[in-house]
Amino acid sequence: MNHQPKPGIADDEQASLWAARLDGGPLSPADRAELDAWLAADSGHAALLARYTDFSADLELALPELAAAGLLPRAAAPARRPSWAAWKLAVGGLSAAALVAAFWVVRSVPRPESISAPAGERRSFTLADGSRVELNANTSVQVENGRGERRVRLANGEAFFEVSKDKTRPFIVETPAGSVRVTGTKFSVLTESPSQLEVTVLEGSVQVRTGASAAAQAADPGNTLHHGAQLVAEADGVVGLNALTDEGLEDALAWRHGQIVCNGLTPLSTVLARFAHYHGKVITATAGAAALHPGSIYNLEDLDGFFADLGQTLKVRVAHQPDGSIRVSLLGEP
Repeated sequence: MNHQPKPGIADDEQASLWAARLDGGPLSPADRAELDAWLAADSGHAALLARYTDFSADLELALPELAAAGLLPRAAAPARRPSWAAWKLAVGGLSAAALVAAFWVVRSVPRPESISAPAGERRSFTLADGSRVELNANTSVQVENGRGERRVRLANGEAFFEVSKDKTRPFIVETPAGSVRVTGTKFSVLTESPSQLEVTVLEGSVQVRTGASAAAQAADPGNTLHHGAQLVAEADGVVGLNALTDEGLEDALAWRHGQIVCNGLTPLSTVLARFAHYHGKVITATAGAAALHPGSIYNLEDLDGFFADLGQTLKVRVAHQPDGSIRVSLLGEP
């Protein structure tokens, strides 16, 4: 089939056909002369041709997405590297303008971005909208910056958000146990199981709806939290709504500095769970040991130092199992 540009068709279509010819191989002397004449006929032709030749490189990656989005006719993709000319044939003669429009439709759809912090390491990120996210160790989130809203999915772990203000695009954090909606504020979200949710507000206000499904969350009238408020929810709903002092806020958010503050009220089972998540390890405790209440400030990165202190202050035994797990028990227990 002859793909040589023809007179009487739109400039953008001419440019796309010339791009196809250039992508297909060297031009004949006659074709080169015709291209030179077309370029000389209008000062804008050169820029238009450059646009389509640059566009073909992006198109190579984007056309599978266009097809998956249902924006192209069904056709067999070329077996080898798809050239601009081959793709023009593969999509059944779709006009260049329509192809460009479809390309930008796909490119304008927000794509989830995954960010994460590995076990034993905290990380901070700045999102495209200027918001900042701090991830505790062993935590990952998916971020979508859409035109109408900003959405973050936190399946497991702990994150602190400093959300840039934008009343036209709410910022929503989704977890398996509920969602948090804000327009601009500072808060943290913790979820270590599908039924657990803990939200702590440092600045501004947030709205929290609990439930394991969208329908359950829609039925929840929600709780509006302000500075110093902490909501704790489990499978049965909200089990705690606390007003923290400034010191309590610092303690709750101490993980941002690599610490965990135990004031003698937190059971050892909770502290062990935090260390287990941070280091990506399995740490268990007998019922007697789990009910103990440590009272100190620990460095989350120093697991050995933490266990050494437990042995001295709480008189417990720490056993490292052959499978890599760790078991904590009272000295009098087997």
